Amino acid sequence: MQEKIYWLINDIKNRKEINYERQEVFQIKELPSIQELENFMIYGKIQNFTLAANQANITQSAFSFQMKKLEEILGVSLILRSNRGSQLTHEGELFYKRISEILPQLVETIYEFQQKNGEKSVELKIGVLTSLGDILMNRHVTYFQKNENILITVYSMEKDELIRSLNNGKIDIASTFLSDGEVLGNLEKLLFSMDKIVYYAPNIKVTGKKVTLNTMLKFPLAKYPPDNFMNKMLDKYFDAAGKKPVVAAQLPSPYAIFNYCKENVAGALITERFINKLGVSMGEGYFDIDPSYYMEAFLLYKKENPKYGAIKLFNNYLIKLNQNDD
Repeated sequence: MQEKIYWLINDIKNRKEINYERQEVFQIKELPSIQELENFMIYGKIQNFTLAANQANITQSAFSFQMKKLEEILGVSLILRSNRGSQLTHEGELFYKRISEILPQLVETIYEFQQKNGEKSVELKIGVLTSLGDILMNRHVTYFQKNENILITVYSMEKDELIRSLNNGKIDIASTFLSDGEVLGNLEKLLFSMDKIVYYAPNIKVTGKKVTLNTMLKFPLAKYPPDNFMNKMLDKYFDAAGKKPVVAAQLPSPYAIFNYCKENVAGALITERFINKLGVSMGEGYFDIDPSYYMEAFLLYKKENPKYGAIKLFNNYLIKLNQNDD
């Protein structure tokens, strides 16, 4: 892989195609860092210093310094700068095309060998839809640290932030619900769970094991805020009746909604997976609903992510785990 980098740099310096059988490997005193190359790839996609620096999560001056250093190492101008903005030069376009083919393989190989040799844990940054509850990730964190040498960092986010964070590389995987027919662009999606929605109302007397939609409409409902993605998804359930429930409270997380219902005479629609994780069983304050309502839970990720091997391992694990739970 390192030899490929040498060939690439020699190619850029000479601005011509390489004859791999005759050309000797070009030796240089210094190679660009992985970080510099990754940030150049970010710029290559966006071609805007401010946006690229923001996506790289560094200051614009630090980002610009890295690009200048990369140009000095290569000995060519990669980015044309002017008062009107910036763009890739001809050499920059060529370098971007070649490095896009090589760098993901190089980084993935590094991650793979670090993981195999136990030198370093591969960090997977996982964003979880706030309304799904990040508590569900606890056993996954423990399992992967003990068995696969993968460090999992969990973030709780709203839907739009999850998508943005995946696209700018701040997280590697997102666990979320999706709207019907939602277009994801360059993101891959994997269905891993059909989440059953249940009615949680420990202070409301309910006969039987199921609660009808009309019965729910008789009592105040704890909900998410109006602009919350989960609120919009759950509102679809009541749209079938052509009525809206009386709002008891609008709260930002499933934990807040759960605690509110424990302390007040109000109900809430919550995923069964989440409420079971809190130690509540059927008949202990939550009930099935009639008609039933299921929401599809997906894992979102990018195939070109250099951590793809670890992502695939995590995805397969979660699929099998949910199949066993069923």
